Amino acid sequence: MSDRYGDFVQSSIGKKVAKNLGLPQPVSLDRFESGQRLVRGSVLVGRAEGDDMSVSNSVARILSDLHAEVYVNSRDDAKDALIEAGIEAKANTGSKDKFKVLLFDASNISNADQLKQVYEFFHQVARSVEKSGRVIIIGRPPEDIDDVQTALAQRSLEGFVKSVGKEFKRGITAQLIYVAKGSEKNLDSALRFFTSARSAYVSGQVVRVGAGNTIDIDWSQPLAGKTMLVTGASRGIGEAIARVLAREGAHVICLDVPQQQADLQNVASEISGSTLTVDITSADAGEQIADAAQKRGGLDAIIHNAGVTRDKTLANMDEKKWDMVIDINLNSVAELNKYLLEKQVLKDDARIVCVSSISGIAGNLGQTNYATSKAGVIGLVDATARQLANEGKGMTINAVAPGFIETQMTEAIPFAIREAGRRMNSMSQGGLPVDVAETIAWLASPASGGLNGNTVRVCGQSMLGA
Repeated sequence: MSDRYGDFVQSSIGKKVAKNLGLPQPVSLDRFESGQRLVRGSVLVGRAEGDDMSVSNSVARILSDLHAEVYVNSRDDAKDALIEAGIEAKANTGSKDKFKVLLFDASNISNADQLKQVYEFFHQVARSVEKSGRVIIIGRPPEDIDDVQTALAQRSLEGFVKSVGKEFKRGITAQLIYVAKGSEKNLDSALRFFTSARSAYVSGQVVRVGAGNTIDIDWSQPLAGKTMLVTGASRGIGEAIARVLAREGAHVICLDVPQQQADLQNVASEISGSTLTVDITSADAGEQIADAAQKRGGLDAIIHNAGVTRDKTLANMDEKKWDMVIDINLNSVAELNKYLLEKQVLKDDARIVCVSSISGIAGNLGQTNYATSKAGVIGLVDATARQLANEGKGMTINAVAPGFIETQMTEAIPFAIREAGRRMNSMSQGGLPVDVAETIAWLASPASGGLNGNTVRVCGQSMLGA
């Protein structure tokens, strides 16, 4: 789907026109390409003063594994952790140095006055971030903290990160990772995702990393040997998910309704996957999925992507439209999860990833049925995450909530509304199906055991529900 305005402002004339008229100026976002370095530029690391070095030590180890080019301010305590990890960090001279990633460990901040250290670190380099750069702050979950001053200071980081994501523009993203004490070893997956081009359209997000099994993987093929099922895989976002999971090494069972069999077969054949045609609302859907999965020894992940819209204002919505959306988008997900968990079709350390929507967070005109179903998906994830944590089998469940993604569905939106949807976010453009797929592949990774119960928006920090 073409974005003519976005293409126009990339031209020299278009840039001048947009600048003079104060129009949005979307940039071409860096996206992941196989064979390229994960971090495509230098990383400036900072750290708030304090005795706890556990987060900085984990960050240093990860950056060492990535062979990143690391800079540090001359008087920053982060140097000690970097030296211990074998990193000879360069000094930030404050001249013309440019950085792809600004990474600050704020885990030691324990009161409002100490937030000044966040200001001081980023204020000095706010104009030194490269296009499609990354801003990452790591803190502690406020809900785990009893001390009021410490809790308020850590919660304050969320407002800072979301504002930075809207200020820096030029495709620069900003994220906050809350890591629970004792779970620093589980930082790898989230930090690798957010420092890389895989997270091109994810910004202003707060992700919580907690307890979970630590699994060693081959980071070049993190899903190698895994069997994963994707519902609604014949086209659009579902097709992109299937292709990215396969690229990362997984065997993908591509599922869709019988009417989509031809398109489904094309996708599966191109990624060396397999097909399963089934209506996920049918009474025997769980049994059919289980049969297909058991032929490969069970499922390492299920991606609940299938969904429909039947938009009407509430006054004009008939019962059929309401029932269809709730049954497909919500009831089927709950029933399939229940069946697959009870029948032990999902292996230990399996991943469940559900596709919600920005509509389920903020609501939307003419979408009471759709917004209800997608909000319900988030509720399902919250409740199931607690259940899985108590079972102790290493399974996790998370959700992604796409915003304006360039698909056949958004192409049918009237022009004016479509343009508003594209521009009303920090990136001033719509996302691509691959942006959702990259996020799902991250959450589906065996290395993401510390991620459970998160809902990650893939929306370019949409103003809707911001």
